[in-house]
Amino acid sequence: MDRRAILRALAAGVIGSGIGARPGFAAEPPPETTRIRLNRYPFDVACVAPQWVAEELLRAEGFEKVEYVSIKGDGDLMAAGKIDMMFLDAPGLIQAVDEGQALLGLGGMHGGCYELFGNAQVRSVLDLRGRTVAVSTKGRHAFVAAMASYVGLDPRKDLKIVLTPDAKQQFVEGKVDAVLGFPPEPQEFRARKTGRLIVNTTADRPWSQYFCCFATGNRDFVRKYPVATKRVLRALVKAVDICAAEPDKVVRGLVDRGFLKDHDYSLQALREIPYRRWREYDSADTIRFFALRMHEAGVIKSSPQKVIADGMDWRFVNELKRELKG
Repeated sequence: MDRRAILRALAAGVIGSGIGARPGFAAEPPPETTRIRLNRYPFDVACVAPQWVAEELLRAEGFEKVEYVSIKGDGDLMAAGKIDMMFLDAPGLIQAVDEGQALLGLGGMHGGCYELFGNAQVRSVLDLRGRTVAVSTKGRHAFVAAMASYVGLDPRKDLKIVLTPDAKQQFVEGKVDAVLGFPPEPQEFRARKTGRLIVNTTADRPWSQYFCCFATGNRDFVRKYPVATKRVLRALVKAVDICAAEPDKVVRGLVDRGFLKDHDYSLQALREIPYRRWREYDSADTIRFFALRMHEAGVIKSSPQKVIADGMDWRFVNELKRELKG
Protein backbone atom coordinates (compact mmCIF):
# COMPACT_ATOMS: atom_id res chain seq x y z
CA MET A 1 0.00 0.00 0.00
CA ASP A 2 1.46 3.39 -0.98
CA ARG A 3 1.64 6.31 1.46
CA ARG A 4 -1.46 8.02 0.07
CA ALA A 5 -3.51 4.87 0.46
CA ILE A 6 -2.17 4.41 3.98
CA LEU A 7 -3.02 7.96 4.94
CA ARG A 8 -6.48 7.72 3.38
CA ALA A 9 -7.09 4.52 5.31
CA LEU A 10 -5.83 6.11 8.52
CA ALA A 11 -7.98 9.15 7.95
CA ALA A 12 -11.05 7.05 7.29
CA GLY A 13 -10.48 4.72 10.20
CA VAL A 14 -9.35 7.21 12.81
CA ILE A 15 -10.93 10.48 11.87
CA GLY A 16 -14.21 8.92 10.85
CA SER A 17 -14.64 7.38 14.28
CA GLY A 18 -14.45 10.53 16.32
CA ILE A 19 -13.17 13.67 14.66
CA GLY A 20 -14.50 13.54 11.15
CA ALA A 21 -16.13 16.31 9.21
CA ARG A 22 -19.10 17.86 10.94
CA PRO A 23 -21.97 19.66 9.20
CA GLY A 24 -20.90 23.01 7.82
CA PHE A 25 -17.38 22.12 6.70
CA ALA A 26 -18.47 21.79 3.07
CA ALA A 27 -19.98 25.27 3.22
CA GLU A 28 -16.65 26.86 4.18
CA PRO A 29 -15.06 28.94 1.45
CA PRO A 30 -12.00 27.43 -0.25
CA PRO A 31 -8.55 28.46 0.98
CA GLU A 32 -7.36 31.82 -0.31
CA THR A 33 -4.17 30.11 -1.48
CA THR A 34 -3.64 26.54 -2.68
CA ARG A 35 0.03 26.44 -1.68
CA ILE A 36 1.24 25.63 1.83
CA ARG A 37 4.84 25.35 3.04
CA LEU A 38 5.76 23.45 6.20
CA ASN A 39 9.12 22.33 7.53
CA ARG A 40 11.18 19.18 7.72
CA TYR A 41 14.56 18.44 9.31
CA PRO A 42 17.81 16.81 8.14
CA PHE A 43 17.79 14.86 11.44
CA ASP A 44 15.13 12.99 13.41
CA VAL A 45 12.56 15.13 15.26
CA ALA A 46 9.85 12.61 16.01
CA CYS A 47 7.33 14.72 17.92
CA VAL A 48 6.46 16.93 14.92
CA ALA A 49 5.36 13.89 12.89
CA PRO A 50 1.80 15.27 12.50
CA GLN A 51 3.13 17.91 10.10
CA TRP A 52 4.23 15.18 7.70
CA VAL A 53 1.27 12.89 8.26
CA ALA A 54 -0.97 15.83 7.33
CA GLU A 55 0.09 15.97 3.67
CA GLU A 56 -2.94 14.18 2.22
CA LEU A 57 -5.26 15.83 4.73
CA LEU A 58 -3.97 19.19 3.51
CA ARG A 59 -4.75 18.21 -0.07
CA ALA A 60 -8.25 17.28 1.05
CA GLU A 61 -8.56 20.78 2.52
CA GLY A 62 -7.87 22.31 -0.90
CA PHE A 63 -4.08 22.73 -0.94
CA GLU A 64 -2.84 21.56 -4.32
CA LYS A 65 0.82 22.25 -3.58
CA VAL A 66 2.17 20.99 -0.25
CA GLU A 67 5.86 21.76 0.22
CA TYR A 68 8.28 20.74 2.98
CA VAL A 69 11.23 23.10 3.45
CA SER A 70 14.31 21.76 5.25
CA ILE A 71 15.42 23.72 8.32
CA LYS A 72 17.91 23.05 11.10
CA GLY A 73 16.26 24.45 14.20
CA ASP A 74 14.12 27.40 15.22
CA GLY A 75 11.49 29.37 13.34
CA ASP A 76 13.70 31.98 11.69
CA LEU A 77 12.79 30.86 8.16
CA MET A 78 9.10 31.08 8.99
CA ALA A 79 9.51 34.59 10.38
CA ALA A 80 11.29 35.47 7.13
CA GLY A 81 8.34 34.20 5.08
CA LYS A 82 10.03 31.05 3.74
CA ILE A 83 7.68 28.74 5.66
CA ASP A 84 3.98 29.29 6.34
CA MET A 85 3.43 27.06 9.37
CA MET A 86 5.33 24.72 11.68
CA PHE A 87 5.40 23.26 15.19
CA LEU A 88 7.47 25.34 17.60
CA ASP A 89 8.13 24.66 21.28
CA ALA A 90 6.50 27.10 23.71
CA PRO A 91 9.74 28.70 25.00
CA GLY A 92 11.06 29.16 21.47
CA LEU A 93 7.77 30.70 20.37
CA ILE A 94 7.71 33.08 23.34
CA GLN A 95 11.29 34.13 22.72
CA ALA A 96 10.56 34.80 19.04
CA VAL A 97 7.55 36.96 19.92
CA ASP A 98 9.60 38.88 22.47
CA GLU A 99 12.21 39.54 19.77
CA GLY A 100 9.51 40.93 17.47
CA GLN A 101 9.63 38.13 14.90
CA ALA A 102 6.66 37.91 12.54
CA LEU A 103 5.11 34.77 14.07
CA LEU A 104 1.75 33.94 15.62
CA GLY A 105 1.15 31.04 18.00
CA LEU A 106 -2.11 29.36 16.96
CA GLY A 107 -2.58 26.67 19.59
CA GLY A 108 -0.89 23.92 21.56
CA MET A 109 -0.65 20.57 19.78
CA HIS A 110 0.76 18.20 22.42
CA GLY A 111 2.57 18.00 25.73
CA GLY A 112 5.76 16.26 26.72
CA CYS A 113 8.85 15.96 24.49
CA TYR A 114 11.72 17.42 26.50
CA GLU A 115 13.76 15.39 28.98
CA LEU A 116 16.68 16.70 31.00
CA PHE A 117 19.55 14.26 31.52
CA GLY A 118 22.52 14.75 33.84
CA ASN A 119 25.72 12.97 34.79
CA ALA A 120 26.26 11.07 38.01
CA GLN A 121 26.69 14.29 40.01
CA VAL A 122 23.35 15.76 38.90
CA ARG A 123 20.29 14.38 40.68
CA SER A 124 17.94 17.37 40.40
CA VAL A 125 17.65 20.73 38.67
CA LEU A 126 19.09 22.36 41.81
CA ASP A 127 22.27 20.32 41.23
CA LEU A 128 22.86 22.32 38.04
CA ARG A 129 24.32 25.11 40.18
CA GLY A 130 27.87 25.67 39.02
CA ARG A 131 27.49 23.19 36.16
CA THR A 132 27.15 23.29 32.37
CA VAL A 133 24.09 22.30 30.33
CA ALA A 134 24.29 21.81 26.56
CA VAL A 135 21.36 22.70 24.28
CA SER A 136 21.07 22.77 20.51
CA THR A 137 18.41 25.47 19.91
CA LYS A 138 17.37 28.82 21.36
CA GLY A 139 14.10 27.26 22.45
CA ARG A 140 15.90 24.59 24.48
CA HIS A 141 18.11 27.31 26.00
CA ALA A 142 14.97 29.13 27.13
CA PHE A 143 13.46 25.89 28.46
CA VAL A 144 16.47 25.17 30.67
CA ALA A 145 16.43 28.76 31.88
CA ALA A 146 12.76 28.35 32.80
CA MET A 147 13.48 25.11 34.68
CA ALA A 148 16.28 26.78 36.61
CA SER A 149 14.17 29.81 37.43
CA TYR A 150 11.33 27.61 38.66
CA VAL A 151 13.53 26.08 41.39
CA GLY A 152 15.10 29.39 42.39
CA LEU A 153 18.31 29.37 40.35
CA ASP A 154 19.42 32.36 38.30
CA PRO A 155 20.37 30.89 34.89
CA ARG A 156 22.50 33.96 34.18
CA LYS A 157 24.71 33.42 37.23
CA ASP A 158 24.20 29.99 38.78
CA LEU A 159 24.82 27.74 35.77
CA LYS A 160 26.19 27.84 32.25
CA ILE A 161 23.91 27.01 29.30
CA VAL A 162 25.89 26.29 26.14
CA LEU A 163 24.18 26.62 22.76
CA THR A 164 25.85 24.16 20.39
CA PRO A 165 24.72 21.98 17.46
CA ASP A 166 26.46 18.94 18.97
CA ALA A 167 24.86 19.15 22.42
CA LYS A 168 24.00 15.46 22.47
CA GLN A 169 27.53 14.37 21.60
CA GLN A 170 29.11 16.73 24.12
CA PHE A 171 27.03 15.12 26.86
CA VAL A 172 27.83 11.59 25.69
CA GLU A 173 31.56 12.45 25.72
CA GLY A 174 31.34 13.94 29.21
CA LYS A 175 32.23 17.48 28.13
CA VAL A 176 29.12 18.93 29.82
CA ASP A 177 27.17 17.98 32.92
CA ALA A 178 23.67 17.87 31.46
CA VAL A 179 21.71 18.09 28.24
CA LEU A 180 18.11 18.82 27.31
CA GLY A 181 17.00 16.06 24.94
CA PHE A 182 14.23 16.14 22.34
CA PRO A 183 12.57 13.06 20.77
CA PRO A 184 14.01 10.67 19.83
CA GLU A 185 17.14 11.62 21.80
CA PRO A 186 15.71 10.77 25.26
CA GLN A 187 14.56 7.39 23.99
CA GLU A 188 18.11 6.67 22.81
CA PHE A 189 19.64 7.87 26.08
CA ARG A 190 17.39 5.58 28.10
CA ALA A 191 18.00 2.58 25.84
CA ARG A 192 21.77 3.04 26.03
CA LYS A 193 21.68 3.96 29.75
CA THR A 194 23.36 7.29 29.00
CA GLY A 195 23.23 9.65 31.96
CA ARG A 196 20.56 10.05 34.60
CA LEU A 197 17.03 11.25 33.86
CA ILE A 198 16.40 14.44 35.85
CA VAL A 199 13.15 15.82 34.41
CA ASN A 200 10.64 14.14 32.11
CA THR A 201 8.22 16.83 30.92
CA THR A 202 5.69 14.19 29.86
CA ALA A 203 5.29 12.90 33.42
CA ASP A 204 6.80 15.40 35.88
CA ARG A 205 4.83 18.32 37.26
CA PRO A 206 4.51 21.17 36.61
CA TRP A 207 5.89 20.63 33.10
CA SER A 208 3.50 17.79 32.29
CA GLN A 209 0.54 20.13 32.86
CA TYR A 210 1.42 22.31 29.87
CA PHE A 211 1.88 22.10 26.14
CA CYS A 212 5.28 21.66 24.59
CA CYS A 213 4.79 22.30 20.86
CA PHE A 214 2.50 24.91 19.31
CA ALA A 215 1.23 25.19 15.78
CA THR A 216 2.78 28.48 14.72
CA GLY A 217 2.15 30.51 11.60
CA ASN A 218 3.90 33.26 9.71
CA ARG A 219 2.03 36.40 10.81
CA ASP A 220 1.44 37.73 7.31
CA PHE A 221 0.14 34.35 6.12
CA VAL A 222 -2.34 34.07 9.01
CA ARG A 223 -3.64 37.61 8.56
CA LYS A 224 -3.84 37.42 4.76
CA TYR A 225 -5.27 33.89 4.56
CA PRO A 226 -7.54 33.20 7.56
CA VAL A 227 -9.58 30.50 5.78
CA ALA A 228 -6.41 28.73 4.67
CA THR A 229 -4.99 29.02 8.19
CA LYS A 230 -7.99 27.28 9.71
CA ARG A 231 -7.91 24.58 7.05
CA VAL A 232 -4.20 23.93 7.68
CA LEU A 233 -4.77 23.78 11.41
CA ARG A 234 -7.68 21.37 10.97
CA ALA A 235 -5.47 19.04 8.92
CA LEU A 236 -2.76 19.26 11.59
CA VAL A 237 -4.99 18.43 14.55
CA LYS A 238 -6.48 15.49 12.63
CA ALA A 239 -2.92 14.32 11.96
CA VAL A 240 -2.16 14.71 15.68
CA ASP A 241 -4.98 12.28 16.45
CA ILE A 242 -3.74 9.87 13.78
CA CYS A 243 -0.30 9.86 15.45
CA ALA A 244 -1.94 9.09 18.78
CA ALA A 245 -4.08 6.27 17.37
CA GLU A 246 -1.69 4.61 14.91
CA PRO A 247 1.94 5.32 15.89
CA ASP A 248 3.26 2.10 14.34
CA LYS A 249 1.80 2.82 10.91
CA VAL A 250 2.78 6.48 11.09
CA VAL A 251 6.44 5.76 11.88
CA ARG A 252 6.74 3.09 9.19
CA GLY A 253 5.33 5.49 6.63
CA LEU A 254 7.55 8.39 7.66
CA VAL A 255 10.68 6.24 7.62
CA ASP A 256 9.74 5.03 4.13
CA ARG A 257 9.24 8.63 3.00
CA GLY A 258 12.55 9.79 4.49
CA PHE A 259 11.16 12.11 7.16
CA LEU A 260 12.54 9.88 9.94
CA LYS A 261 15.61 7.65 9.97
CA ASP A 262 15.51 5.66 13.22
CA HIS A 263 12.38 3.54 13.37
CA ASP A 264 12.59 2.10 16.90
CA TYR A 265 13.40 5.26 18.87
CA SER A 266 10.92 7.30 16.84
CA LEU A 267 8.18 4.74 17.46
CA GLN A 268 8.86 4.78 21.18
CA ALA A 269 8.68 8.58 21.12
CA LEU A 270 5.31 8.64 19.34
CA ARG A 271 3.90 6.10 21.78
CA GLU A 272 4.97 8.27 24.72
CA ILE A 273 4.02 11.76 23.50
CA PRO A 274 0.59 12.83 24.82
CA TYR A 275 -0.84 13.99 21.51
CA ARG A 276 -4.49 14.07 22.53
CA ARG A 277 -3.93 16.92 24.96
CA TRP A 278 -4.57 19.49 22.23
CA ARG A 279 -8.25 19.24 23.22
CA GLU A 280 -7.70 19.28 26.98
CA TYR A 281 -5.08 21.89 27.82
CA ASP A 282 -5.36 25.67 27.60
CA SER A 283 -2.86 27.29 25.26
CA ALA A 284 -2.88 30.60 27.12
CA ASP A 285 -2.06 28.87 30.43
CA THR A 286 1.08 27.39 28.88
CA ILE A 287 2.25 30.70 27.44
CA ARG A 288 1.62 32.51 30.73
CA PHE A 289 3.51 29.86 32.71
CA PHE A 290 6.61 29.79 30.50
CA ALA A 291 6.66 33.53 29.81
CA LEU A 292 6.62 34.26 33.54
CA ARG A 293 9.51 31.85 34.18
CA MET A 294 11.45 33.25 31.22
CA HIS A 295 10.84 36.84 32.34
CA GLU A 296 12.07 35.98 35.84
CA ALA A 297 15.16 34.39 34.28
CA GLY A 298 15.91 37.46 32.18
CA VAL A 299 15.43 35.57 28.91
CA ILE A 300 12.65 37.90 27.71
CA LYS A 301 11.66 41.49 28.46
CA SER A 302 7.94 41.17 27.70
CA SER A 303 5.32 40.34 30.30
CA PRO A 304 3.17 37.22 29.74
CA GLN A 305 0.23 39.48 28.90
CA LYS A 306 2.21 41.30 26.22
CA VAL A 307 3.47 38.04 24.71
CA ILE A 308 -0.11 36.78 24.37
CA ALA A 309 -1.42 40.09 23.04
CA ASP A 310 1.39 40.50 20.49
CA GLY A 311 1.99 36.96 19.35
CA MET A 312 -0.93 34.60 19.89
CA ASP A 313 -4.22 33.98 18.04
CA TRP A 314 -6.39 31.25 19.56
CA ARG A 315 -9.55 31.76 17.48
CA PHE A 316 -8.85 28.96 14.99
CA VAL A 317 -7.99 26.25 17.51
CA ASN A 318 -10.92 27.26 19.72
CA GLU A 319 -13.27 26.85 16.76
CA LEU A 320 -11.75 23.46 15.96
CA LYS A 321 -12.13 22.26 19.54
CA ARG A 322 -15.85 22.91 19.19
CA GLU A 323 -16.12 21.37 15.71
CA LEU A 324 -13.90 18.31 16.14
CA LYS A 325 -15.19 16.81 19.34
CA GLY A 326 -13.69 13.36 19.83
